[in-house]
Amino acid sequence: MSSFYQLTARSLRGEEIALSRYAGQVVLVVNTASQCGLTPQYAGLEALYQQYREQGLVILGFPCNQFGSQEPGSVAEIEQTCLINYGVNFPMFEKLEVNGAGAHPLFQWLTTQLPGFFGPRIRWNFTKFLIGRDGTPIKRFAPITKPKRLASHIDTALGRTR
Repeated sequence: MSSFYQLTARSLRGEEIALSRYAGQVVLVVNTASQCGLTPQYAGLEALYQQYREQGLVILGFPCNQFGSQEPGSVAEIEQTCLINYGVNFPMFEKLEVNGAGAHPLFQWLTTQLPGFFGPRIRWNFTKFLIGRDGTPIKRFAPITKPKRLASHIDTALGRTR
């Protein structure tokens, strides 16, 4: 079993979720923020989720306040941004750290498996990690990569051809 499936994370409402729940699905993990210039990517991520969820894609959003304090909000404020402002239906998780000594084990694992161009450290909000159906890390995408540019990679991970 992939190490990815041995990890857990808390939902935005505090429920402990085993990532093994997503076994067999293609997973896109994204560190998010509600007050970032890239926040409108929520809409693009939701569009990807709607386009591919029936084929086996799940997007997991992880709010993070480590970059310019751009996710200072409470659970209710995060929900309002995600649900009301952007119509997000994909799973959102508790605010966490993605870098440093307090980094969540998921992000410790992801950044080790898929170091970025400048090393393993995540540089900003909306860094994206694509995980295959078997839990194998496939590709890391920069924060500025628009969600629609991930479509061909998602198609390949899902075993679809365009």
